[in-house]
Amino acid sequence: MIATLNSWDALVRRVENLASDSPATKEILTFYGELLKTQRDIEGWLRSRRDWLPSGCLSEDLPVLRDCLPMLLQKVATHGPAPLAQEAQGLLTASIEVIDETLLTYWHLPSDTQFFAKAFLQPYARWLADSGGKPIDKSFIPQEHRCPFCGGMPQVSFLQITEAQSESGNRQLICAACLTNWAFRRVVCAYCGEERPFKLGYFHTKEYDHVRVEACDTCRHYIK
Repeated sequence: MIATLNSWDALVRRVENLASDSPATKEILTFYGELLKTQRDIEGWLRSRRDWLPSGCLSEDLPVLRDCLPMLLQKVATHGPAPLAQEAQGLLTASIEVIDETLLTYWHLPSDTQFFAKAFLQPYARWLADSGGKPIDKSFIPQEHRCPFCGGMPQVSFLQITEAQSESGNRQLICAACLTNWAFRRVVCAYCGEERPFKLGYFHTKEYDHVRVEACDTCRHYIK
């Protein structure tokens, strides 16, 4: 399932509410809100292109995508934390070859350390899925704990009640690369598929009782 443009607005409102309630995290949440607005604008710009749909081959779509990359870089340079703002300034003057290599590397080998490529390509991947396309330049083996659309890693897990008589809700994972969400079993590691309960840990605090961290002793990964 792919979210629509309206969901960007819902995310922005959520972040703004959280920022007003939590002084300790207000600065980073305010920045994240600005980032979400820019991602919304990028997807809106891509959707508004006449006689153009994403092909699913990123190298072919880059000539169009490059036109809106400065939008994100300028936003981060203005509102982002100092290290990200400095990196954004550098990318604003980088060559086309450097930009293309950065985006293509992330597209084929996603990494959470590649902030700009991840943030920029999420709107593109969402529009690709929403327009009925698929990533034709990526090959991956379908796995339960990987995104069924692009093969990406899960970014976060959440519970969603889909039946009125259900008390706990069904578990969903959200892809870090394209923001697709898909159903996933409850007591299983979202990274390696570990099922043994004694290998899985859960951590939370009463202050944020609705949020928890799920950790796995087998692969040493965790997911919020």
